[in-house]
Amino acid sequence: MMDVKIDEDSCVAAGQCVLAAPDVFDQRDADGVAILLQPPAAAQYDATREAALLCPARAIHLTE
Repeated sequence: MMDVKIDEDSCVAAGQCVLAAPDVFDQRDADGVAILLQPPAAAQYDATREAALLCPARAIHLTE
């Protein structure tokens, strides 16, 4: 099981997480800060890892 945490204070609303894992991440309409739609299923782990790596603010933290 993968645990995903988003540091909302660090998020710069770049949207790379949404592009990498659109079934897992979205952005708030008001300010673009990343939000977790749902915990990733096993089939989404690779995309979720990629999203964390692509985040320019390193605001996505994964625990496996």
